[in-house]
Amino acid sequence: MSMKRFVQVGMGGRAGMFCDPMTDKYKDTVDFVGICDLNQGRMDYWNREFKKKGYGEVPTYLAEDFDRMIAEKKPDTVIVTTGPDATHSEYICRAMELGCDVVTEKPMTTDEVSCREILETVEKTGRDLQVTFNYRYALPRSQVKRILMEGAIGEILSVDFKWMLDTRHGADYFRRWHRYRDNSGSLLVHKSTHHFDLVNWWLDDIPENVFCHASRKFYTPQQAVERGLQDHGERCLGCPVKDKCQFYIDITDGDRLRELYLDCEKYPPHYIRDKCVFADDIEIWDNESVSVRYRNGAILSYMLHNYSPYEGYRIAFNGTKGRLEHACCENSYMSGDETVQGDIVKDKTTITLIPEFEEPREIEVEISEGGHGGGDPIIQAEIFDAENAPADPLKRKAGHRDGAYSIMVGIAAYKSVDSGEAVSVSEVLGKEPVEN
Repeated sequence: MSMKRFVQVGMGGRAGMFCDPMTDKYKDTVDFVGICDLNQGRMDYWNREFKKKGYGEVPTYLAEDFDRMIAEKKPDTVIVTTGPDATHSEYICRAMELGCDVVTEKPMTTDEVSCREILETVEKTGRDLQVTFNYRYALPRSQVKRILMEGAIGEILSVDFKWMLDTRHGADYFRRWHRYRDNSGSLLVHKSTHHFDLVNWWLDDIPENVFCHASRKFYTPQQAVERGLQDHGERCLGCPVKDKCQFYIDITDGDRLRELYLDCEKYPPHYIRDKCVFADDIEIWDNESVSVRYRNGAILSYMLHNYSPYEGYRIAFNGTKGRLEHACCENSYMSGDETVQGDIVKDKTTITLIPEFEEPREIEVEISEGGHGGGDPIIQAEIFDAENAPADPLKRKAGHRDGAYSIMVGIAAYKSVDSGEAVSVSEVLGKEPVEN
């Protein structure tokens, strides 16, 4: 068996999802031949981590040398984990043009123009593009998919979906590059792409029409005043009111936060990881309410809360033969704090089937270990040991088409906020993606 050759571009906090298993569990099945980033310090950090595991140093390339990395290392697959999200499309398209398949972090991109460019590049090159929607792979989400596929509630007519980000995880998006809409497409794209993809996948349907209300009412200068924090600094480090701020993070606490961010500030480009969540220059919303009509007629009602006291979600599917309810509570985490991301709290996670004219039935929830509800190890095995991956009747592997329709709900949603009108997904996208 020949070992597939991988390179990775974007070595910030997201990188570990892929480079950690390549230099550990799958070091004998993949050939990890290069890393690329704007910041040399971030690449040096990961090489120190690789050496601790006895893996050795991976060759580094600055962003302007991306093409040279491809030419010299001749990878089969390029992994794109860059931030901001708006940079994904550049590397996705260039990698495919240079003859590589691509595995990319979500969201695939942040606007309809770059989305069309990606779809056109897929058609032109014939290369494979996988979008890593690891939420699909978590066992409870897979259980929901299986129940719906079996027709337990008949034809699905409506979906009620609420996602809560807590004041540790949710607040963190307002500290970093995500706070600027040009970088992230707002949380309607950056975060909600996971959620819209789940609904698209659960329904096996295409979103057609979107309307959205959104506001920023919590992460504001006014909230700082109400909390007695009006004299806050630009960032948490050295902030004069840090001792009384519940949103303060200590960027010097923990090796990864310090070494990957604070220590790398001396390298260009300059990036501040711990900006104040109550700053005036934040451009994204912290309350989002979205209504989506699907091609087959189902209607989705979705809300994203970014300042909840707990982390998790609640969803209900209403069908012609009953109702399926699913609630999930997840652990709190923050990117770079080395906590397992999206770990499911088992005793606060439920699946309830309520057939029409019958008593509700509790379904025993399946739980597995690993990030994103146990989804990370499964998708990592699919990427790095594909020859041994089991058959997947749930069709969890997501391609360019799935990536496009997940982000297009968010893109249409923020266009709806701007215009005050409902927005057609097909009119904004301009073309229907070919099948994955």
